[in-house]
Amino acid sequence: MRALLGIGTNLGDREENLAGAFSGLEKLPGTRLLAISNIYETEPFDVLSEQEDYLNCCVLIETELEPLELLHRCLELESRLGRVRREYHGARTIDIDLLVYEGAESGTEELKLPHPAILERAFVMVPMSDIFPSHNALGLNFDRAYQTVDKSGVRLYK
Repeated sequence: MRALLGIGTNLGDREENLAGAFSGLEKLPGTRLLAISNIYETEPFDVLSEQEDYLNCCVLIETELEPLELLHRCLELESRLGRVRREYHGARTIDIDLLVYEGAESGTEELKLPHPAILERAFVMVPMSDIFPSHNALGLNFDRAYQTVDKSGVRLYK
């Protein structure tokens, strides 16, 4: 199945953090990268403390892992890449969010699919539109939200 992941980083060497995430995802069992969006720089969103700007992108993968196993593997990868969870939306070396998993929906406390905040966040929708220019991501139509969301704070990186 295919899955769409959102990746963000704002601590340390942000480019190296992204490269580590890409490499780690490629090493997951039965998983391969199909597409990586452009990388965008954005100001922190919904944070409680002052933070550096983020680099954000989306990655489309093909995987044999079931959604919950994929989530657990992404959390393990975050930990290996130095992610420490200290505060709500705190600064992070890496954040890997499972956004959409083809053919799957989930409403559990541990895993919500599609990710409930996709349609509110330009820093997710802009890179998603690089991979899905039709604004239909594995069955999630985000065209209306994309047309109305404020994209002014999402800047193409390099």
